[in-house]
This record gives sequence, C-alpha cells and structure tokens, in this order.
Amino acid sequence: MADRLGLTGTLALERINGGQSNPTYFLTLGDQRMVLRKKPPGPILRGAHAVEREFRILSALHPTGVPVPRPILLHEDPALLGTPFYLMERVEGRVFSDCALPELPSEARKDIYFGMADALAKLHALRPDQIGLGDYGRPGSYFERQIARWTKQWRQSPSTRINALDVLADWLPKNLPPDNGAVSIAHGDFRLGNMLFHPTEPRIVAILDWELSTLGHPLADLGFCCMPWHTAPDEYGGILGLDADALGLPTETEFLDRYYATAIPTAVLQPFHIAFALFRFAVIFVGIADRARAGNAAAANAADVAPLAERFAARALSVIRQDKLPLA
Repeated sequence: MADRLGLTGTLALERINGGQSNPTYFLTLGDQRMVLRKKPPGPILRGAHAVEREFRILSALHPTGVPVPRPILLHEDPALLGTPFYLMERVEGRVFSDCALPELPSEARKDIYFGMADALAKLHALRPDQIGLGDYGRPGSYFERQIARWTKQWRQSPSTRINALDVLADWLPKNLPPDNGAVSIAHGDFRLGNMLFHPTEPRIVAILDWELSTLGHPLADLGFCCMPWHTAPDEYGGILGLDADALGLPTETEFLDRYYATAIPTAVLQPFHIAFALFRFAVIFVGIADRARAGNAAAANAADVAPLAERFAARALSVIRQDKLPLA
C-alpha cells in the first residue's frame, strides 16, 4: 500500500462480521479509512466471488451519482493475501438486517423502504453502454440464462435433495414471461441488508455487495426486493405475518408504487419474478451450506442458514400456487 498508494502510518485491520460471501475488513492506514474485500480461501465455483467485477462496476457507477463507495485499488495477484482483493473508501452509515426495522420508530420505517425504491429506480435508469458497461453481461434472455445457471449450481451441489427446488427448477423455464427487451444494470442482491443508509436520513449512501451484478432485466432486482413480504421474520428477517400498519411498514404495493413512480417505463412485476428471486436465494443458501461443510464459509453462522434453502423454496411454491399458475 505504501508503494501503490503512497500511504504510511499505523496499519489496523478488523474483520467485518455478517456477510456470507466475500470476507470483508475495515482497514485503516494512517488517516485513510478503507474497506478491504477479498475472495474466500479454498476452491470456489468458476465465476463466483468475483471481486474484480465488483471493483469494475464501482468504478463505473461512482461518477454517476448512484450511491456506491469510491473504489481505491484492485490487486488481482493472489500471492499477497492468498486471493485477489480490492480496496474502497469506508462510508459511514446505518445497516438494517431485520426488515421489520425494530431499531427505528414506526414513523421512520416506511421512508427507509422508499429510499430503497428510489435508489433502485436510479440504478435501473442508467444506460450501461453510456458508462462503459455495455459488455458487462449478455443483454436479452436474462431470466432464461439465470434459471439455467442457478439450476446447474443446485444440481451440482452435494447437499441433500430439496424437492421444492427441483419443482421450481422445472416450473420456472416453462413459465417465462415474454421478454420485453428491457436491459439495465442488475445488482443481483438488492436487499435491505446490502444498503448503507445515511446516519440520520432515510436515503442510501452506499449500495454494497456487487458480486452478482451483471446486465439484466430490472424486474429481477425488483422481485428480489419484494422477498420480505413473502418470508417470515425467522427467515432471514422477512416481514410476512407482521402487522404492517401497526409497525409503520409499507405494503408491497406501496413499495412497488414508489419504484414505478420514478423508474423508467418497464413491465409489471409478476409472481414469476418473486418466485425466481426466492428460488435463486434458496440456491445461494445451498451454496453457503456447502462452503460451511467444506470449512471455507465467510461467516461464522453459515451453517445456521442452511435450513433456509428449503424454506425459501417452499415460499416460492406458495407464491406461484396462490397465483393459480400450473405446476407442470
């Protein structure tokens, strides 16, 4: 860092807990406060934990006004730390992992969700080719390719078989909505826990965890944002079954209305998009459980989330069954 950045002084490094993917650290050198993000140790799936892609998209987005940390340095040679890593600025703010927002007064909770909707609409309004990301992914057929990718990952997993995931893997490609040609930057994991909010205001100051980002359909991110309304509090902090009015939480419809009020014109969100989001997150939980068994999970509680794969798959089936769509 002295050679590359000209920084000197006392070095301090602190592991950040909570993430399930790439190990992340607070790093301070002299008066420079940064965040270091690296790949996990051990064997990983091809294309997974792509910190290089994260650095590239942060570099493209930072000048646009979309709230992301300022990227500082990418180091791709694994010889130094054992894996590639990058540095970004440390941004001060609040992270909320529980979608019921118990740490906030009820009158402040709805605005947090609206801040998410506003930030997502702003991201989706960008034209990738105008900010150097025209080749960041393959435009078109996004859901078809994503379903194939996550189905392959599920079927290659050594985990115990989950029947609901098998049913979804068969149902989703047979029920693809017509492709309206919409292409945007898709974050891939746009949820409350990956947002850093201003210390006192209900606006996002940094969107984090761009590992799964690509060119995709805006309704993929929007469907992902709607998962809390379809998962229970003990299922990664959802809000299904809670009294939204009493708690000051927005309804799913209110959240969608806020997004569509400022988003570029796009198609209407359908149960398919929410089911796809739940399916994909279920497969992500399977991968976390696989890494926990292999001993190279990023978070200490990785094994605890393994049962959520089956529960999220069941929630996805509930979404499409309530819509009275065929399961064949």
